[in-house]
Amino acid sequence: MADEKAPYSLNSKKVAEATRNLLHKRGVTTEEIAELVMVLQKKYYPVLTMEECIENVEAVLSKREVQNAVLTGIQLDLLAEEGKLLSPLQDMLVHDEGLYGVDEILAFSIVNVYGSIGFTNYGYIDKLKPGILERLNDKSDKHVHTFLDDIVGAVAAAASSRIAHRKQEEVELETHGTTEEDHNL
Repeated sequence: MADEKAPYSLNSKKVAEATRNLLHKRGVTTEEIAELVMVLQKKYYPVLTMEECIENVEAVLSKREVQNAVLTGIQLDLLAEEGKLLSPLQDMLVHDEGLYGVDEILAFSIVNVYGSIGFTNYGYIDKLKPGILERLNDKSDKHVHTFLDDIVGAVAAAASSRIAHRKQEEVELETHGTTEEDHNL
């Protein structure tokens, strides 16, 4: 009995901590992601604060599905940087091949956490590439961010969607005293 291995049990706090540490190690801050959220939502919510944006980014990053995508994407970028992937995948990631779409597919798993509005937010921010996305998309240094730029854009898009859903709920509560969830019960 002493030789038996304990059953696998994932430590959620360690996964969350690893996610934040990897983002930080790759030069991405919560505040920079929140700035993208502000770009996406300021037009619709002029009184939106950076604190609200940060709070929503942190809420998105607390989701296990998001953490899994972040950890997976950054690991693939790191392996590509170290030249540890097999060809032709190695070359596709190092050069951020235009027809390689798995980075976007991974980002969609994040975007989808808060509904289809996230796809619109993601497409817009991915095309615009403001702030940190411009830096992450720059191919002039040794870093590979094939997955990371899409992940960061997806986290911002999901946080923006979360804000939109919550703001709508606030309007419904003020207007009708009920929310859509109340009607679905």
